[in-house]
Amino acid sequence: MHGVSSTATAWMLSTSIAIAGGAEMEARLRAAFTAGALEGLHSVLVLKDGEIFAEAHFAGEDESWGVSHGVRQHGPDTLHDLRSVTKSLISLLYGIALAEGKVPPVDASLVAQFPEYPDLAADPARQTITIEDALTMRTGLNWDETNGYIDQRNSEVAMEYAPDRYRFALEQEIVDPPGAVWNYSGGATTLIERLITKGTGQRFDLYMAEKLFKPLGITDWGWLGRTPEEPAAASGLRLNIHDLARIGQMILDGGSAGGMQVVPRDWLEVSMAPHTSTGELNYGYFWWMAPGDGAPPWVAAIGNGGQRMSVNHALNLVFVVFSGNYNQGDAWKIPVKVSVEFLSPALQAD
Repeated sequence: MHGVSSTATAWMLSTSIAIAGGAEMEARLRAAFTAGALEGLHSVLVLKDGEIFAEAHFAGEDESWGVSHGVRQHGPDTLHDLRSVTKSLISLLYGIALAEGKVPPVDASLVAQFPEYPDLAADPARQTITIEDALTMRTGLNWDETNGYIDQRNSEVAMEYAPDRYRFALEQEIVDPPGAVWNYSGGATTLIERLITKGTGQRFDLYMAEKLFKPLGITDWGWLGRTPEEPAAASGLRLNIHDLARIGQMILDGGSAGGMQVVPRDWLEVSMAPHTSTGELNYGYFWWMAPGDGAPPWVAAIGNGGQRMSVNHALNLVFVVFSGNYNQGDAWKIPVKVSVEFLSPALQAD
């Protein structure tokens, strides 16, 4: 567990819920949860026009990277696993470091940034993999996360057990032309993290605390990993729901908060534009987004167990859900259900 203090003026969320549709949404969520229709749901928070539209918290079983907390009452200050929502925040961090000139441009060769692995760096096939290929999960490297995240056949789990996680991620067999095929990979995120750590000269979680958390007034956070000194960039971050919503609101505000440009606006534009398709959704630089051509109406960070933070520019809205359905193939259904069956009618009623 890590914590940082901030002397910056905290960027605060309005705590007034003065919208009838939001109050009705809260009541419907509580009734459905009591009836057993929202199993595993922990928390919901919706910001509309920069104010809290609806918020609800529930009791339920939870864990931290597989370590059980038992049943606990969740609330606005409860730290929660973000799982792969973490990846999207690593994308924000790369944009910050890029603007500071501390990491290479996205069209640079990925393997060229790892001269410590001369055999890999000398491989002509690997030399064509770019940093952007990693950011869009199109490295062409063999990677399989279809098994649960407690199974060492899962490539991300195997990477965490490997003596050198960076070499493990980079040395996998090339099975597709780089830049051609989207393949979900925590290894890609880990390699991007390594570029941030190398370029900034400080551990990436501490750099994020300084450059992203501090300007937003985020002072309570955790970052899990195989050791306290080796936090996992692909899945280890823990935040409370209000602080994750602050990040979403900052994105909605073009990267600024409290009069400060936290993330470059041009990075948000390029990283949250569709670069490839996952088959059902479009994908940017570690961000999921609505399918279709042109600027997406919403972008989302999505994590194992039903974690979701969605930013909807069309509605000026931030939607955050925490759930505890870890390693369940249908965990995505709870946040989608809350959005479709509870949030959408509430917005129409407002």
